[in-house]
Amino acid sequence: MKMRAEFTFLILVVSLAVVARAGKGFDGGGLRQNYYWTTHCPQAEQLVRQITWSRARNDPKLGAKLLRVHYHGCFVRGCDASILLDTIGTNQSEKDARPNLTLGGFEAIDDIKSQIEKVCPGIVSCADILALSARDAVSFPFKRPMWDVLTGRRDGRVSLISDVSENLPSPFSDFSTLQTLFEMKGLNINDLVALSGSHTIGVTHCGAFSKRLFNFTGKGDTDPSLDPTYAETLKCQCPNPVNPATTVEMDPQSSLSFDTRYFATVNQNKGLFQSDAALLMNPTSARIVKQLEVPRAFFNQFGKSMVNMGDIEVLVGNAGEIRKNCRVVNP
Repeated sequence: MKMRAEFTFLILVVSLAVVARAGKGFDGGGLRQNYYWTTHCPQAEQLVRQITWSRARNDPKLGAKLLRVHYHGCFVRGCDASILLDTIGTNQSEKDARPNLTLGGFEAIDDIKSQIEKVCPGIVSCADILALSARDAVSFPFKRPMWDVLTGRRDGRVSLISDVSENLPSPFSDFSTLQTLFEMKGLNINDLVALSGSHTIGVTHCGAFSKRLFNFTGKGDTDPSLDPTYAETLKCQCPNPVNPATTVEMDPQSSLSFDTRYFATVNQNKGLFQSDAALLMNPTSARIVKQLEVPRAFFNQFGKSMVNMGDIEVLVGNAGEIRKNCRVVNP
C-alpha cells in the first residue's frame, strides 16, 4: 500500500511539474504529448500499453530489458531506434557492439510493431514504440504510467557498430567520464544519478564487474571501495575464472522491484559497477544519491530524467522515416 501511495504521488508531481519539455529535433520541430491523437492513430499509446502489459505478465524482467535497450539506443545517434536495426551483410549494426550483445526484449518490440501496423500502417515509429514500451513495461507492476513519454519521433536509417564505444557510458567508467558523456547528450548531474537508478532492476554478467573482484589494479587485488563482505559474496557467485554466462542481480534480492534500494546499496559501498561506485566520488552526485534514497524524490527525478533522455537528438517532422519493420530500413 505504501508503494502504491508513493506512485500516486509521483503521477501528481509529474503532472503538476508539467514534464512536457518539447524535444528539439534535427528539423527544428519537437516532441509533444499525445502526438498520435492527431495523426490518424489515436489508439497508439493504448495499444502499446496493452501489448506490453500482456507480455510483461509472462516476463517480469521485461521492464529491465526494454529500459536498457532504450538507454543504449538514445545514447548512440539519439532516440531514433537505430539500436533495433539488424546487421545487413558486412555492415555491422549497433546490436553487434559488445555492450549490446546481451540486450533483450527485441521480440516484444517486433510484436508491438506488427500489431500496430495492422491498425495504423505507416504511422507509429519504432522509436516511439521503444520509448513507450520501456515506460509501460517498468510501470506494469503498478498499473499506471510512471513517467510521461513525449512522442513524435521518427526512425533513423543508419546503425553503425563504430558509433557505440565513444557514446555509450560503460560499467567501468569513472565519474569524470560519465559526466562528460552525459553532458554531451544534454543531460546534467541530476539525470546521471537518477538514470543510474535504473540499475535497481535487472541482472548483469559477471564480466561487467569481475575486475573489481580479482584484478583491480593488475595485482590480483580487490577494489578497496567495494564493501569487503559484499565482495566475498560476489566472488562466490562469480568464481575466477569467470563464466561469461553467469548473471548476478544488480540490486541484490530486489532486481524485480523498481524501488530506491539501489541508492541505499550504493551508499553502503555495495554498488556493483565501477560506474555505481563513481557516484560517491563527486560531492554533488554523492549528495544526490543520498537524496534519492527517498522514494518520492527518486520517482519524481527519474520521470523528469527519462523525458530528458528521450529527447536526445530526436528525428521529427520530415527527418528519418517510419519503418514498417523495426529491424530493417524501408526499401
